[in-house]
Amino acid sequence: MGIRNKILLYFSLVSIVLSGAALFFIYSFFYDFRLNEFQQRQKEKILSTLNLLAEIQQIDNSILEAIDQLKINDIYDEKLLLFNSKKELIYSSIDDTPVIISKKILENLNIHNRFVVTTENNYDVVGAYIEKKGDVFYGISKAYDISGFSKLHYLRNITIIAFIGISIIILFVSFYLSGIITKPLIALTNKIKDFNIEQKYLPLESNDNTQELTILVSQFNLLMQKIREAYSFQKHAVHHISHELKTPISVLVSNLEKAEKEKDIEKIRLIVAEQKENSKSLGDIINALLEISKSETGKELIKSSIRIDELIFDISEELKYIYPDFIFSIEYKQANDENSLIIKGNESLIKSAFTNLMQNCIKYSDGNVAQITISCVNEELVLSFINQGETISTAEIPFLFQHFFRGGNSKNEKGFGLGLVFINKIIELHGGKILYQTDNIRTNIFEVKFPLS
Repeated sequence: MGIRNKILLYFSLVSIVLSGAALFFIYSFFYDFRLNEFQQRQKEKILSTLNLLAEIQQIDNSILEAIDQLKINDIYDEKLLLFNSKKELIYSSIDDTPVIISKKILENLNIHNRFVVTTENNYDVVGAYIEKKGDVFYGISKAYDISGFSKLHYLRNITIIAFIGISIIILFVSFYLSGIITKPLIALTNKIKDFNIEQKYLPLESNDNTQELTILVSQFNLLMQKIREAYSFQKHAVHHISHELKTPISVLVSNLEKAEKEKDIEKIRLIVAEQKENSKSLGDIINALLEISKSETGKELIKSSIRIDELIFDISEELKYIYPDFIFSIEYKQANDENSLIIKGNESLIKSAFTNLMQNCIKYSDGNVAQITISCVNEELVLSFINQGETISTAEIPFLFQHFFRGGNSKNEKGFGLGLVFINKIIELHGGKILYQTDNIRTNIFEVKFPLS
């Protein structure tokens, strides 16, 4: 069921039920009011008649007739019976309305039960026990409340008509309001229905001033931006991965072909050993890329305790085999205890990020030396990778960690401009951040910070 239909159904149903209940309670309250009011009039009629009889010392037919003539028009279609203490009839009104349950009422009337109220075929019947000047009298009044029932019937008809009218109005109002409420949502749905991630995305705009809809549009635009960034990253990452793996795989195939043709056992062993290292390196690349992909799908990274300085020393030793003339000067800026050098993270990813950073130090260095400093500042482990060489301009720094961006200092170097993107992603996955700065025109500084908590 759509939102509009739900609003129409729930609002209409609740409003109509509440309106019907309110009208029903009004009718019920008036019904009880009519009954109580009319029965009170009957009680007063019994008392007034008894008072009149008590004042008359001698009762004869002419007086009774006079009483009837005076009282007969007080209440429509009434029968009034008065009894003495022995429950003998002493007065009966002149109309012929029968009181079928008079004996039962008389039996129930006593000093402890002075009034009996009941109904008989839409007639209200009231019995009363009255003490007057030391004597006991009993009175029974049976009458039809023609005026009260007429008003009650009129009220019933009015409430029915009002209920039908209110229900129709509520349905029309609900239909109208549900249309107004859902119109912007329907418009938004139509805009995003034909969304194509391959096409350029234009942010949605809302002409509605509703706060919730404005937030929805804003969050949707933000979501679309993140989806496009993720899609773009995935798309270009596949291209980058295929490019990165193409070269080592070609080297592996080439070495296997060379080993196949080689007849010298020692040379074959050297080739196999080289293949082993190349295969390991290729596996590390694949594992790093897979770990990043897992984290992007919401899966937890496999983390362990990593001693950062030892990892950097290991990477430095490994790079010596490839760049034997290059030296990394690793320094501690201050005395650090052992725990301040340990973080929780995925070792293969951290190693991949640091290896890439250290290879950049080699590629973009004027000399054969780069410096790595390790320090703890404000509950953060800070690592600075410093090399002397052509720097990145101030205008280029904001774009440094964006896909396919390459600074002016990398014109003569091969690559797609994705290395720093992967590094930034890996460090962010570990709650850290990476910054670039330069203190002069020939010094590059990449600063990596990890929280020690």
